[in-house]
Amino acid sequence: MTITQLEYVLAVDKHRHFRKASEECHVSQPTLSMQIQKLEDSLGFVIFDRSKNPIVPTIEGEIFITQARVVTREFKKLKDIASDPIVGIEGEFKLGVIPTLAPYLVPLFLSRFMKEFPKVDLIIEERTTEEIIDKLDRDELDAGLLVTPLHNNQIIERVLFYEPLYGFISKDHELYHKTQLDFSDLDKDGLWLLQEGHCLRGQVLNLCKKVKGFQHFESGSLETIKNLVAKDSGYTIIPHLDVQDITGARKKMVRPFKQPVPTREVSIAYSRIFYKEKVIDAIEETILKLIPKELKSYKNTDVEIVPID
Repeated sequence: MTITQLEYVLAVDKHRHFRKASEECHVSQPTLSMQIQKLEDSLGFVIFDRSKNPIVPTIEGEIFITQARVVTREFKKLKDIASDPIVGIEGEFKLGVIPTLAPYLVPLFLSRFMKEFPKVDLIIEERTTEEIIDKLDRDELDAGLLVTPLHNNQIIERVLFYEPLYGFISKDHELYHKTQLDFSDLDKDGLWLLQEGHCLRGQVLNLCKKVKGFQHFESGSLETIKNLVAKDSGYTIIPHLDVQDITGARKKMVRPFKQPVPTREVSIAYSRIFYKEKVIDAIEETILKLIPKELKSYKNTDVEIVPID
């Protein structure tokens, strides 16, 4: 049994396809298939059921694949220590970011981070919370910037900041004439929500549980929703970093909430079996240097953290 064989197995499990797995591993399909077959012969059981399309792991294969992820992670940790035992801030690092953070937070820190840590090959993927958690588990992402708490014992969460939520209201809507919003205002018709899979949707729905009922519309993009509200009607809920980018006439459409202010907890999260914590430290340090000063002043005792599910 070799690390290379384990990497081939994990690639097949990821793609559920031998050809796609061989392309990712930069080997021919016959070579990859032969190595997995050789591994199965030595183990005494079949890892993948090749009669299915797409192929799927067998019961024994599922157990083996879970442990193979642990072994390959630990092997990578040894390689990382051996290659750079002192600095450790270099190499490829895959970071997942949720869609309601990516447009606002990534431009805030990316250029500074790349300038200060040029040896890090930072790859950013925009993913939903569920996708990030799944990819962290599969070791396909090194860390994620997302909204917490996740209530997942396999993931470590480092809270970066607390981000208040605001109303974004059409000039034609009755809430436009209010200077501050209350939870009870969310019973008004015309609320726009993000589609399933976005954590901000779950938070808004949790806010709406405080009222008896509401009618709403849905869209897949927060930017699309804001354009619909601005040019048509209705209202929606947006985070603080988004408000920072709003200028001109649209600034007048933003409304804060009364205390306790509904807020989301933003964290960097990663697997408990991890070997690139120095890169995590560097990302965290860079973000905390560059976020707006007002976000640094919020504590979890000052606000109401809205759950995401």
